[in-house]
Amino acid sequence: MTTQNLPALVDVAWLKSHIGDQNLVVVDATTHLPVPTDGPYIPESGGDSYRTAHIEGALFADLLTDFADPDSSDAWTVPSSERFSAAAGALGIGDGATVVVYDQGDGFWATRLWWHLRLEGFDSVAVLDGGLRAWQAVGLPVTHTESTATVRTFTGVRRPELLRSTEEVAAALDDPETILVNVLDPATYRGETNTYARRGHIPGSVNLPVFEVRNQETGELRSVEDLRALFDEAGLLDTTKKIVTYCGGGIAATGVAHALALAGREDVGVYDGSLTAWAGNSDLPLVTGPSPR
Repeated sequence: MTTQNLPALVDVAWLKSHIGDQNLVVVDATTHLPVPTDGPYIPESGGDSYRTAHIEGALFADLLTDFADPDSSDAWTVPSSERFSAAAGALGIGDGATVVVYDQGDGFWATRLWWHLRLEGFDSVAVLDGGLRAWQAVGLPVTHTESTATVRTFTGVRRPELLRSTEEVAAALDDPETILVNVLDPATYRGETNTYARRGHIPGSVNLPVFEVRNQETGELRSVEDLRALFDEAGLLDTTKKIVTYCGGGIAATGVAHALALAGREDVGVYDGSLTAWAGNSDLPLVTGPSPR
Protein backbone atom coordinates (compact mmCIF):
# COMPACT_ATOMS: atom_id res chain seq x y z
CA MET A 1 0.00 0.00 0.00
CA THR A 2 1.49 3.33 -1.04
CA THR A 3 0.75 6.91 -0.19
CA GLN A 4 -0.78 7.49 -3.60
CA ASN A 5 -3.54 4.88 -3.28
CA LEU A 6 -4.38 5.00 0.43
CA PRO A 7 -7.79 6.61 0.86
CA ALA A 8 -8.62 8.96 3.74
CA LEU A 9 -11.05 6.37 5.09
CA VAL A 10 -10.82 2.57 5.30
CA ASP A 11 -13.38 0.11 6.58
CA VAL A 12 -13.03 -2.83 8.94
CA ALA A 13 -12.71 -5.32 6.07
CA TRP A 14 -9.75 -3.38 4.66
CA LEU A 15 -7.97 -3.24 8.00
CA LYS A 16 -8.63 -6.92 8.72
CA SER A 17 -7.02 -7.89 5.41
CA HIS A 18 -3.98 -5.64 5.95
CA ILE A 19 -3.47 -5.99 9.70
CA GLY A 20 -0.28 -8.01 9.28
CA ASP A 21 1.38 -5.79 6.67
CA GLN A 22 4.97 -5.06 7.62
CA ASN A 23 4.80 -1.29 7.26
CA LEU A 24 1.27 -0.80 8.58
CA VAL A 25 1.04 1.18 11.83
CA VAL A 26 -2.33 1.07 13.61
CA VAL A 27 -2.85 3.85 16.15
CA ASP A 28 -5.45 4.21 18.90
CA ALA A 29 -5.97 7.93 19.49
CA THR A 30 -8.68 7.62 22.15
CA THR A 31 -9.21 10.67 24.34
CA HIS A 32 -12.22 11.27 26.56
CA LEU A 33 -13.96 14.63 26.55
CA PRO A 34 -17.26 14.56 28.40
CA VAL A 35 -19.04 17.66 27.15
CA PRO A 36 -21.65 18.86 29.65
CA THR A 37 -24.86 20.53 28.58
CA ASP A 38 -23.69 23.55 30.53
CA GLY A 39 -20.29 24.47 31.94
CA PRO A 40 -16.70 23.72 30.91
CA TYR A 41 -15.35 20.41 29.63
CA ILE A 42 -12.41 18.50 31.13
CA PRO A 43 -10.40 16.21 28.82
CA GLU A 44 -9.00 12.89 29.99
CA SER A 45 -6.37 10.61 28.46
CA GLY A 46 -7.63 7.46 26.78
CA GLY A 47 -4.63 5.47 27.97
CA ASP A 48 -6.63 3.35 30.42
CA SER A 49 -9.20 2.54 27.72
CA TYR A 50 -6.39 1.48 25.40
CA ARG A 51 -4.83 -0.73 28.05
CA THR A 52 -8.21 -2.35 28.69
CA ALA A 53 -8.95 -3.21 25.06
CA HIS A 54 -7.57 -2.30 21.66
CA ILE A 55 -7.00 -3.77 18.21
CA GLU A 56 -4.09 -6.20 18.35
CA GLY A 57 -0.87 -4.48 17.33
CA ALA A 58 -2.25 -0.98 17.81
CA LEU A 59 -0.15 1.65 19.53
CA PHE A 60 -1.50 4.44 21.74
CA ALA A 61 -1.12 8.10 20.80
CA ASP A 62 -1.69 10.48 23.70
CA LEU A 63 -3.04 13.61 22.05
CA LEU A 64 -3.10 15.48 25.36
CA THR A 65 0.64 15.18 26.02
CA ASP A 66 2.98 13.80 23.39
CA PHE A 67 1.19 15.43 20.46
CA ALA A 68 0.39 18.75 22.14
CA ASP A 69 2.22 21.96 22.99
CA PRO A 70 3.28 21.64 26.65
CA ASP A 71 3.54 25.42 27.00
CA SER A 72 0.03 26.22 25.84
CA SER A 73 -2.74 27.06 28.31
CA ASP A 74 -5.19 25.28 26.02
CA ALA A 75 -5.30 21.48 25.83
CA TRP A 76 -3.97 19.61 22.75
CA THR A 77 -2.72 22.76 21.00
CA VAL A 78 -0.60 21.99 17.92
CA PRO A 79 3.05 21.71 19.04
CA SER A 80 6.17 22.55 17.07
CA SER A 81 6.92 20.38 14.06
CA GLU A 82 9.99 19.11 15.90
CA ARG A 83 7.99 17.89 18.90
CA PHE A 84 5.37 16.32 16.66
CA SER A 85 8.00 14.56 14.55
CA ALA A 86 9.65 13.08 17.62
CA ALA A 87 6.33 11.79 19.00
CA ALA A 88 5.28 10.36 15.63
CA GLY A 89 8.62 8.67 15.02
CA ALA A 90 8.54 7.07 18.46
CA LEU A 91 5.25 5.39 17.49
CA GLY A 92 6.70 4.10 14.24
CA ILE A 93 4.99 6.75 12.15
CA GLY A 94 7.41 7.96 9.54
CA ASP A 95 9.16 7.27 6.29
CA GLY A 96 7.84 4.11 4.66
CA ALA A 97 4.91 3.66 7.03
CA THR A 98 1.21 3.46 6.27
CA VAL A 99 -1.00 4.57 9.17
CA VAL A 100 -4.56 3.71 10.13
CA VAL A 101 -5.87 5.64 13.11
CA TYR A 102 -9.02 4.99 15.12
CA ASP A 103 -10.48 5.86 18.49
CA GLN A 104 -12.94 4.28 20.90
CA GLY A 105 -15.45 7.14 20.84
CA ASP A 106 -17.08 9.29 18.20
CA GLY A 107 -14.15 9.22 15.77
CA PHE A 108 -13.09 12.83 16.01
CA TRP A 109 -9.91 12.15 17.95
CA ALA A 110 -8.92 9.85 15.10
CA THR A 111 -9.62 12.61 12.59
CA ARG A 112 -7.62 15.01 14.76
CA LEU A 113 -4.52 12.83 14.37
CA TRP A 114 -5.30 12.28 10.68
CA TRP A 115 -5.45 16.05 10.19
CA HIS A 116 -2.34 16.65 12.30
CA LEU A 117 -0.31 14.17 10.28
CA ARG A 118 -1.40 15.85 7.06
CA LEU A 119 -0.56 19.24 8.57
CA GLU A 120 2.98 18.02 9.05
CA GLY A 121 3.21 16.72 5.47
CA PHE A 122 2.39 13.03 6.00
CA ASP A 123 -0.29 11.72 3.63
CA SER A 124 -0.16 7.95 4.03
CA VAL A 125 -2.82 7.97 6.73
CA ALA A 126 -6.44 6.81 6.88
CA VAL A 127 -9.17 6.79 9.51
CA LEU A 128 -10.89 3.51 10.40
CA ASP A 129 -14.57 4.05 9.67
CA GLY A 130 -16.58 3.52 12.84
CA GLY A 131 -13.47 3.02 14.99
CA LEU A 132 -13.20 0.27 17.60
CA ARG A 133 -16.98 0.01 17.80
CA ALA A 134 -17.18 -1.10 14.15
CA TRP A 135 -14.30 -3.54 14.66
CA GLN A 136 -16.02 -5.21 17.59
CA ALA A 137 -19.46 -5.10 15.96
CA VAL A 138 -18.39 -7.77 13.46
CA GLY A 139 -16.84 -9.96 16.14
CA LEU A 140 -13.19 -9.13 15.55
CA PRO A 141 -10.91 -9.60 18.58
CA VAL A 142 -9.34 -7.03 20.86
CA THR A 143 -6.50 -7.37 23.32
CA HIS A 144 -5.12 -5.69 26.42
CA THR A 145 -1.51 -6.52 25.50
CA GLU A 146 0.42 -3.36 24.74
CA SER A 147 2.41 -3.24 21.52
CA THR A 148 5.99 -2.11 20.97
CA ALA A 149 6.71 0.37 18.21
CA THR A 150 9.35 0.05 15.55
CA VAL A 151 10.84 3.53 15.74
CA ARG A 152 11.03 5.44 12.47
CA THR A 153 12.31 8.79 11.32
CA PHE A 154 9.47 11.19 10.60
CA THR A 155 10.24 13.76 7.94
CA GLY A 156 7.70 16.20 6.65
CA VAL A 157 7.10 19.81 5.76
CA ARG A 158 4.27 21.64 7.49
CA ARG A 159 1.37 22.82 5.36
CA PRO A 160 0.46 26.13 7.03
CA GLU A 161 -2.70 26.48 4.95
CA LEU A 162 -4.31 23.63 6.95
CA LEU A 163 -3.96 25.54 10.25
CA ARG A 164 -5.48 28.82 11.35
CA SER A 165 -4.58 30.96 14.35
CA THR A 166 -6.87 33.36 16.19
CA GLU A 167 -5.15 36.28 14.48
CA GLU A 168 -5.68 34.77 11.03
CA VAL A 169 -9.36 34.06 11.68
CA ALA A 170 -9.88 37.60 12.97
CA ALA A 171 -8.17 39.06 9.91
CA ALA A 172 -10.49 37.12 7.59
CA LEU A 173 -13.80 38.10 9.22
CA ASP A 174 -14.69 40.46 6.38
CA ASP A 175 -13.18 38.31 3.63
CA PRO A 176 -16.00 37.24 1.25
CA GLU A 177 -13.77 34.47 -0.10
CA THR A 178 -13.52 32.73 3.29
CA ILE A 179 -16.31 30.60 4.77
CA LEU A 180 -16.09 29.96 8.50
CA VAL A 181 -17.89 26.78 9.54
CA ASN A 182 -18.95 26.23 13.15
CA VAL A 183 -19.41 22.47 13.64
CA LEU A 184 -20.92 22.56 17.14
CA ASP A 185 -24.52 21.71 18.01
CA PRO A 186 -27.12 24.34 17.05
CA ALA A 187 -27.91 25.33 20.65
CA THR A 188 -24.26 26.13 21.39
CA TYR A 189 -23.96 27.96 18.06
CA ARG A 190 -27.00 30.07 18.88
CA GLY A 191 -25.56 30.97 22.30
CA GLU A 192 -27.93 28.97 24.47
CA THR A 193 -25.28 27.07 26.46
CA ASN A 194 -22.51 28.15 28.77
CA THR A 195 -19.74 25.75 27.73
CA TYR A 196 -17.20 28.43 26.84
CA ALA A 197 -16.09 31.71 28.39
CA ARG A 198 -18.72 33.58 26.41
CA ARG A 199 -21.77 32.46 24.50
CA GLY A 200 -22.33 32.57 20.75
CA HIS A 201 -20.41 32.09 17.51
CA ILE A 202 -17.86 33.96 15.43
CA PRO A 203 -19.62 36.59 13.28
CA GLY A 204 -20.35 35.43 9.75
CA SER A 205 -19.81 31.76 10.47
CA VAL A 206 -22.35 29.17 9.38
CA ASN A 207 -23.44 26.17 11.43
CA LEU A 208 -22.90 22.65 10.11
CA PRO A 209 -23.01 20.32 13.14
CA VAL A 210 -20.41 17.60 13.01
CA PHE A 211 -22.96 14.92 13.86
CA GLU A 212 -24.53 15.49 10.44
CA VAL A 213 -21.58 13.78 8.71
CA ARG A 214 -22.05 10.47 10.57
CA ASN A 215 -24.56 7.73 11.10
CA GLN A 216 -25.24 8.20 14.80
CA GLU A 217 -26.19 4.57 15.37
CA THR A 218 -23.00 3.04 13.93
CA GLY A 219 -20.53 5.92 14.17
CA GLU A 220 -19.66 5.39 10.51
CA LEU A 221 -19.50 8.21 8.00
CA ARG A 222 -22.32 8.86 5.59
CA SER A 223 -21.65 7.94 1.97
CA VAL A 224 -19.48 10.21 -0.12
CA GLU A 225 -22.54 10.99 -2.23
CA ASP A 226 -24.48 12.09 0.85
CA LEU A 227 -21.53 14.15 2.10
CA ARG A 228 -21.13 15.89 -1.23
CA ALA A 229 -24.83 16.78 -1.25
CA LEU A 230 -24.62 18.11 2.32
CA PHE A 231 -21.56 20.23 1.61
CA ASP A 232 -22.74 21.41 -1.79
CA GLU A 233 -25.96 22.70 -0.23
CA ALA A 234 -23.84 24.67 2.26
CA GLY A 235 -21.65 26.10 -0.52
CA LEU A 236 -18.54 24.35 0.76
CA LEU A 237 -17.59 22.67 -2.51
CA ASP A 238 -17.04 26.01 -4.23
CA THR A 239 -13.29 25.88 -4.83
CA THR A 240 -13.11 29.66 -5.17
CA LYS A 241 -13.80 29.86 -1.42
CA LYS A 242 -11.43 29.10 1.43
CA ILE A 243 -13.03 26.87 4.07
CA VAL A 244 -12.09 27.09 7.75
CA THR A 245 -13.75 24.84 10.33
CA TYR A 246 -13.90 25.47 14.07
CA CYS A 247 -15.53 23.99 17.14
CA GLY A 248 -14.73 24.27 20.83
CA GLY A 249 -11.07 23.27 20.78
CA GLY A 250 -10.10 22.07 17.32
CA ILE A 251 -11.20 18.42 17.58
CA ALA A 252 -14.70 18.10 16.08
CA ALA A 253 -13.60 20.65 13.46
CA THR A 254 -11.23 18.02 12.08
CA GLY A 255 -14.16 15.60 11.70
CA VAL A 256 -15.80 17.94 9.20
CA ALA A 257 -12.42 18.68 7.56
CA HIS A 258 -11.93 14.92 7.09
CA ALA A 259 -15.42 14.48 5.62
CA LEU A 260 -14.79 17.44 3.30
CA ALA A 261 -11.57 15.79 2.14
CA LEU A 262 -13.56 12.69 1.21
CA ALA A 263 -15.91 14.97 -0.73
CA GLY A 264 -12.98 16.49 -2.64
CA ARG A 265 -11.89 19.45 -0.48
CA GLU A 266 -8.45 18.52 0.88
CA ASP A 267 -7.51 22.16 1.45
CA VAL A 268 -9.71 22.90 4.47
CA GLY A 269 -8.11 24.89 7.28
CA VAL A 270 -8.81 24.15 10.95
CA TYR A 271 -8.90 26.89 13.59
CA ASP A 272 -6.92 25.13 16.30
CA GLY A 273 -7.90 27.35 19.25
CA SER A 274 -11.54 27.52 18.18
CA LEU A 275 -14.08 28.91 20.67
CA THR A 276 -11.89 28.15 23.68
CA ALA A 277 -9.37 30.71 22.46
CA TRP A 278 -11.82 33.07 20.76
CA ALA A 279 -14.37 33.33 23.57
CA GLY A 280 -11.56 33.67 26.08
CA ASN A 281 -10.50 36.98 24.50
CA SER A 282 -13.09 39.62 25.38
CA ASP A 283 -11.79 41.90 22.62
CA LEU A 284 -13.03 39.51 19.93
CA PRO A 285 -16.65 39.65 18.75
CA LEU A 286 -19.25 36.95 19.29
CA VAL A 287 -22.85 36.96 18.14
CA THR A 288 -25.89 34.86 19.02
CA GLY A 289 -28.85 33.68 17.02
CA PRO A 290 -29.59 31.18 14.23
CA SER A 291 -27.32 30.22 11.38
CA PRO A 292 -27.85 31.76 7.94
CA ARG A 293 -27.45 28.24 6.49
